[in-house]
Amino acid sequence: MDFLPTLPTLLAFVAASLLLATTPGPDMTLSISRAVSQGRTAALFILLGTSLGLIAHTLLVAFGVSALITASPAAFAILKTGGAAYLLWLAIQAIRRGSTITVKTAAGPRGTALSNVSTGFWVNLLNPKVIIFFMTFLPQFVTAGDPHVTGKLVFLGLLFTGVGIPVTAGVILAADRLSGWLQRNRKVLRGLDYAFATVFSAFAVKILFAQGR
Repeated sequence: MDFLPTLPTLLAFVAASLLLATTPGPDMTLSISRAVSQGRTAALFILLGTSLGLIAHTLLVAFGVSALITASPAAFAILKTGGAAYLLWLAIQAIRRGSTITVKTAAGPRGTALSNVSTGFWVNLLNPKVIIFFMTFLPQFVTAGDPHVTGKLVFLGLLFTGVGIPVTAGVILAADRLSGWLQRNRKVLRGLDYAFATVFSAFAVKILFAQGR
């Protein structure tokens, strides 16, 4: 199937996606907060919304990047180099600042299923960090000369979303215990920070050297 990446690329992508899925970020924090304050059903609808947001980002990146490749392979090379630099910056920030997870436990008015889905969707879609990340992360796993780049980007984006759903769903189901446990075991979060930094530094260096050849 033309839209499937090579096996080494696929394995690297899945490993990076799993690492990202287990690293607390805005989407996971929102889901945990909603689980603690309003229950797991509301949180699962938040997860559905954030997943739809990732799919929207996938489509925007897939068609935007493929258009860029068609228009200017040189511009695509610049995008990948800039993306590598951004991944390196993320790695540095992970070490300097570390993972943060805050949970609002105060009960509030319970939203409808649609309102929770909408909240998750718009929080994800309008997050500038997610926009930048998708624009820089997904293109690292395709090449400018690939005639099936659009299909591969769509596949990778959907795979990224699919990898994250069961991880976040598991976190939601265990939110009451997990949130407190993470707060008490900061060394676990620091371990994730260093793992995140190592993986993305490796990606950044690999891409930067590849672009320099």
